[in-house]
Amino acid sequence: MVLLADHVEGETPILVYRVANLRKALTELKRRGWSEESTFEIPHGPICSFRAPGGHRIAVYQLTRPGAAASFEGRRDF
Repeated sequence: MVLLADHVEGETPILVYRVANLRKALTELKRRGWSEESTFEIPHGPICSFRAPGGHRIAVYQLTRPGAAASFEGRRDF
């Protein structure tokens, strides 16, 4: 699934990854030197965005609402 969003600040894309356990993933990323930017909710579940020491941006989320994906099937909001 690809989501293109124009509401995100900055020129650096944010790559989003699903993880099995968000709490464990956050602990590991912080241990490796990643800086947490924000934590919020998306339809699929909780998500947290990070900025790497080199400037790369990622977000990790835990799928807690698996039925949410069905509501996006076939959508074209552009």
